[in-house]
Amino acid sequence: MTESTVHGARVYRSETAERTVRGWCEERLAEFVDLQILPEIRTSLGPTRAFRFEGGPGAPVVVFSGSHFNSALSASPASDMTAERDVILVDLPGQPGLSCDRRPRGHRAQAYGAWFDEVLPELVDRPAIVMAHSLGAAVALAGTPSSLVKGMVVVNPAGLTPAANSPELMRVTLPWMIGPSEGKSTRLLNFMSGPDFRYPVHPLAHWMTMVGKYCRTSLAQGPLPTESLLAWQRRNVTVVTGADDVFFSPARLHGPARRFLDTDVVVLEEAGHLAPYEYPERIRELVDRIDD
Repeated sequence: MTESTVHGARVYRSETAERTVRGWCEERLAEFVDLQILPEIRTSLGPTRAFRFEGGPGAPVVVFSGSHFNSALSASPASDMTAERDVILVDLPGQPGLSCDRRPRGHRAQAYGAWFDEVLPELVDRPAIVMAHSLGAAVALAGTPSSLVKGMVVVNPAGLTPAANSPELMRVTLPWMIGPSEGKSTRLLNFMSGPDFRYPVHPLAHWMTMVGKYCRTSLAQGPLPTESLLAWQRRNVTVVTGADDVFFSPARLHGPARRFLDTDVVVLEEAGHLAPYEYPERIRELVDRIDD
């Protein structure tokens, strides 16, 4: 595939916007003194950036973040797993962060699946556990099972079923898109969060305000092709969601998880759509189970 057929719209609204977002991510990552910056990976979706915490002797875990999120945001909760294993964080091309700023054009799932297959051998040389959130889960499930994947934990996963829509979602999303502010970002984040993680000013509000101001938002990932999902049957895939996930509730995921992946859904009580950031210790436990 040539660059013209793969690359679509730019994530950032301007060069200044790109510098602002990338600068924030670099500053946030620099706060983690033990975080290694890995060499840039050249892929069909453009340059890809990844980072590593060295950890215990267990199978490494490779973390793929969700839409509008990245390694700078995932580093803190993911570092909870370093006692047992190396933790590798990857920025998705086409999302705000330090990888390529162009979104895949056309068949996004197919392009991301091919990218997953390219990137994983560059990151690990032994079987690894994939921990993927939201859009990151759809990216991983669009990939091809291989000996490098010991198992997957897909959290609040896109790709199995359409995301739920509601009038309340529109009420909190449209004002944020039209005129981003920390108050509007907080309302959006609180809508996505579990009941114990709703704040007067959400800890992630500053980031989401930057996303609203400086980035072009993208549509939610729809269901993946059936053949892509069926390929992961009996491949040690754990499907996890929050009891209060407004996009991918347990009721929406139970049928597809059973039908396509032949597995049940692990429900995290009190968690919302941001489960890896709300309950990192529970995600760590599920990753550890795959390595038992």
